[in-house]
Amino acid sequence: MLTVIKGTAAAVMFFLELGVLISLAYWGFTREAHLLVRIMVGLGTPAVFATLWGLFMAGGKAPHQLHGLARAAFEVVWFGAGAAALAASGLVTAGVVFAVVYVVDGVLRLLTDQV
Repeated sequence: MLTVIKGTAAAVMFFLELGVLISLAYWGFTREAHLLVRIMVGLGTPAVFATLWGLFMAGGKAPHQLHGLARAAFEVVWFGAGAAALAASGLVTAGVVFAVVYVVDGVLRLLTDQV
């Protein structure tokens, strides 16, 4: 049973990570700005976030792996940005659901020693 919970929490975490990038892209492409600005923000923001994830969080293989409080703070900002991007795009309910799923998954990961 514990193995199933750990696997589910890890899978949900992966999809949440992708969800942040998709949320940021959606936010960027839906700005009320010139087309070139929307393209730059829609592609650039997820690229910056993906780079930061790769540098600091990427599954134990990151060159500057964060631990403890720094990791928790990074995660809260990272996933909070995804939820905020959805809300700022007018998808407030989706942003709230995203945040709730992240919190529940985070609690499950803490309870199963996956953090």
